[in-house]
Amino acid sequence: MHAASVEKSERLQRVLWLLLDEQWHTTMDIIDGARVCAVNSIIAELRANGLRIETRRMGRGVYAYRLVALPREAACA
Repeated sequence: MHAASVEKSERLQRVLWLLLDEQWHTTMDIIDGARVCAVNSIIAELRANGLRIETRRMGRGVYAYRLVALPREAACA
């Protein structure tokens, strides 16, 4: 997979902005809040950019995501 960089992708930036509160957000929360599709792919791209994001299964077919840590270089800035 070729992941877009957070610095250049408004789509990734919208999802990151939503996750910055470090709370759990379901797939639908992210779709509605960041106006995106394919949340699982976006989460994979954010992880490829060095972000630590946890996934939790909430129920049948319902998943939630939570930002755990930013990349080290971003955390030091």
